[in-house]
Amino acid sequence: MTVHVLPCEKVPAPASLGWDAGLEATEALMRSLAAAGRLDRAGIMVQEHLATGGKRVRARLALAAADAFGLPRDRAVPWAAAVELLHNATLIHDDIQDGDTTRRGQPTTWVRHGVGQAINAGDLMLMLPFLSVSQADVSGDVRAALCRLLADAALCTVRGQVEDLDLLPGGHLGRASWERAARGKTGGLFSLPIQGAALCAGLDLDVARTVAAPFEEVGVLFQLQDDVVDLYGNKGRGAVGSDLREGKVSSLVVAHLERCPEDQDWLLGVLRADRADTADADVLLACRRFRESGALEAVVDDIRRIETGVRTDPRLPETLRPVAVELLGLVLRPIQHLL
Repeated sequence: MTVHVLPCEKVPAPASLGWDAGLEATEALMRSLAAAGRLDRAGIMVQEHLATGGKRVRARLALAAADAFGLPRDRAVPWAAAVELLHNATLIHDDIQDGDTTRRGQPTTWVRHGVGQAINAGDLMLMLPFLSVSQADVSGDVRAALCRLLADAALCTVRGQVEDLDLLPGGHLGRASWERAARGKTGGLFSLPIQGAALCAGLDLDVARTVAAPFEEVGVLFQLQDDVVDLYGNKGRGAVGSDLREGKVSSLVVAHLERCPEDQDWLLGVLRADRADTADADVLLACRRFRESGALEAVVDDIRRIETGVRTDPRLPETLRPVAVELLGLVLRPIQHLL
């Protein structure tokens, strides 16, 4: 039986380490898993989302890490597909929760198909990673460990997202609360590709966790730069300041209130307003005040600090260090004008 799958938008290589090697096979596997031998509406929704593109950072990380550990990339393809599918599942649900109407310049799944069907599409993508791992050429014990890694990462991401959504309603406006949420919802999905690749290459779990730990820090750095890009760059989600319009407590909000606590009532008013009622003038004022208070500079300094720490982290094997450096360059590219 011939299964017709939707083509995926061509994604440019983000780095110079040959990260494209194995990516075509990874894309094909993801589309095939979504089709499941037939292309019903559920599979079409998943394939539509995948076809919008994206950098495929986590898949590329898994493939590059496998290379660094001496594992042929073709043997890492099921793991690369698994981590990328898990990440994209969280994006579909995230767009619903945030009310984002565009992602990667395209209508989001809930806009195309409605909230209920988008939830179904995200739920389907949460299951597909386990089917992908079932195709990995590894021992049964390693396959079980990979499934456990996926489940743990998904749990961590959900808990981090819960904390993130509770920052504003719960009045958790401090740095520790923000970082805990960011580490949960973002950091784990950066270390996950490395851990699984290490297991596939024959390393034990403790070693895999150790060498992957610096990549969790890259996840926090990514969230910091994502907050900055929202106001001082282009996220590809429509209007500038979507985080403010959605009521998100970003790292910029936290840093500004540390420096200007007298602005709390004004800033909370902006964040608590309905998205449609948030005026462009409010967003522009926040942009200006975050600069003037030193909040932007403080967040950029945190980014530089984490970047330096990851680059020099002694836990990184020398074969894996170039992968971390390339990843840092990719993550920081959207805010290079500020660095």
